[in-house]
Amino acid sequence: GSVRMAAASNMFKPLLPPALLMVLAGTMMVGYLGTQQHPTSLSSSLMARSRASLVSGPTSVRKGLFSTTAAFGLFGGSASAVKAQYPIVGDEQIMSQKEHGTNTKPVQLDLRYGCDRKVADKICSFNRHYAEYSGYFRTTKWLSEVDKTKETTYYDSVTGKPLFIAPKGRTFDEFQRESEAHGWPSFRDEEVVWENVRCLRDGECVSVDGTHLGHNLPDRSGNRYCINLVSVAGHPTI
Repeated sequence: GSVRMAAASNMFKPLLPPALLMVLAGTMMVGYLGTQQHPTSLSSSLMARSRASLVSGPTSVRKGLFSTTAAFGLFGGSASAVKAQYPIVGDEQIMSQKEHGTNTKPVQLDLRYGCDRKVADKICSFNRHYAEYSGYFRTTKWLSEVDKTKETTYYDSVTGKPLFIAPKGRTFDEFQRESEAHGWPSFRDEEVVWENVRCLRDGECVSVDGTHLGHNLPDRSGNRYCINLVSVAGHPTI
């Protein structure tokens, strides 16, 4: 009788340590939240704050969970650790008021793709939540001028620093289809020049010099940086 009881007891012992089971449960919950579709409209600060509650929380938690579970080799080890690096979070101080809004100077005089300079200056330096209207890039020369056969570097409209290089790991047609589906150029982690780009904890995507770029709106494929074309239409200055 005692032998059978011991055997039965062993049958119900967890296969994984309780602490790891808690991590796995949290990971599954965060994974569920991370797969939900987020609003693509950036037309109000209220919606931006709503996105922040959905995006920044799970992202920060997910980073810790993936790092923990990767140590047990449950999610592909090093690959998961790399994925958890992004986005790189910046301090709110980046967007402090300077000589010209959140920047030290206006946008460049002659922006690429025929982007409207007045609209660009407002969005880049005097704005935290609003965006060019959905599909604005279709009214510019972007799709007719960009070389679809190779990677293109997109530069800060104020400083001229490189911010994004796309497409990477996909074709231009795939990049274009995703951008058209969401209404704004949409970049992925590997297409961001992280030396010059940060995401704030509410999901706002900015340059390290204070240019408002857009927002991180994750989807089922991971982080998706929904970016204003007028913010990345600069000419290289370095």
